[in-house]
Amino acid sequence: MAGVTKEESWGEYLRSSGSATWKVSKPFVNGGASGMLATCVIQPIDMIKVRIQLGQGSAGQVARTMIKEEGFGAFYKGLSAGLLRQATYTTARLGSFRVLTNKAIEANDGKPLPIVQKALCGLTAGAIGACFGSPADLALIRMQADATLPAAQRRNYQNAFHALFRIVKDEGVLALWKGAGPTVVRAMALNMGMLASYDQTVEYFKDNLGLGEYSTLMGASAVSGFFASACSLPFDYVKTQIQKMQPDASGKYPYTGSLDCALKTFKAGGPFKFYTGFPVYCVRIAPHVMMTWIFLNQIQKLEKRIGI
Repeated sequence: MAGVTKEESWGEYLRSSGSATWKVSKPFVNGGASGMLATCVIQPIDMIKVRIQLGQGSAGQVARTMIKEEGFGAFYKGLSAGLLRQATYTTARLGSFRVLTNKAIEANDGKPLPIVQKALCGLTAGAIGACFGSPADLALIRMQADATLPAAQRRNYQNAFHALFRIVKDEGVLALWKGAGPTVVRAMALNMGMLASYDQTVEYFKDNLGLGEYSTLMGASAVSGFFASACSLPFDYVKTQIQKMQPDASGKYPYTGSLDCALKTFKAGGPFKFYTGFPVYCVRIAPHVMMTWIFLNQIQKLEKRIGI
């Protein structure tokens, strides 16, 4: 039809072929797409963060060592696992958060939710997302940590799917959820900080400060990224230690579980040990959170423009 763009034609197709299905799946699709786009940008910083937590030095030292010994491509090692993680974890958490908050707003007669209810929705969404994303998260951590191990201990995963296949073959299906406990707790803390603070800040910036769309988006995204980092790093530290641990010569693991890891870490270095690498972690988490919200905003604008 003359004068009809491809975007409009695609929008008309979606409206006519499955509007009910699209309405249900829309927040999940949007969440996953925005998270995957953000991951493509932030992957190098994530690699450095993991290496710092594994005790390889400062951000500058880690970056120089990686470039010298492994080449620039090392910064994108594990990207396939990172994308798979976003396709599962972020799809589930952002989608379920929006569904939960919409249901809660309906129950609240359309009034904005108090911060406590938003936090509860964020906690629940984080748990749901982590349950779906834990296998990919395990593959990502192992792929990123592999180069730090002695040659004889390296697993040499080729990509995320090869890692998942090897884990199932060598360790059993349930091994895909190794460290799932701290992963879920970390996700609950991160999403409580990220999701609740974003919605609350958007409302405050719009209603109380009268800021425009762009200023509100950038400001709320920055606040969301900071709270996500501050709330989640202690749990992320424990999760990383659990997921990358290997047995000693006698077959004994250094930690019996996340609580044992937390207690030994606290005893060895005090509470600030859990915030090892916080500047880099914040630099990694905050921009990823910000870009996720920005990409999500642009995706929603596109959908509005084509009428879906």
